[in-house]
Amino acid sequence: MRNLSLILALTALAGCAGPLPAVNPQQAWVDMRTITGKMVMADKVDGVTTYDGRYFQVPPGSHELQVRYDYEINYGGFSAMSDDFTELTCYIDLKYDHFAAGQRYMIEVRSIHNSITAWLFDAQRNKLVEQEESNCI
Repeated sequence: MRNLSLILALTALAGCAGPLPAVNPQQAWVDMRTITGKMVMADKVDGVTTYDGRYFQVPPGSHELQVRYDYEINYGGFSAMSDDFTELTCYIDLKYDHFAAGQRYMIEVRSIHNSITAWLFDAQRNKLVEQEESNCI
């Protein structure tokens, strides 16, 4: 298990080492961010694994994007002072039917009290999709 974690970490770092590709004006660009988790990254587009987990770049139209979200949860019971944390990996699917060429989007994922919410925003921060269901392991 430790070797698998090391391989995943090195793979993630290798992806970050290179520059981002040029934005294709014929496609939509989707960034990701989290302020409560350890990591959020692109995982799949329409069921196909992405090449680079730092962004999505999709043709116009309808797409289902899957993001991977890693965060820590406190299993210390009723004591807020407990340091018994467990890391969870969650997969969240966001479906949007109207991706537009040349537009930028943002997926934001947050966890509050063991509840995960993900939103897809357009460039003007208009909420396009909200997803509260996730598959965590």
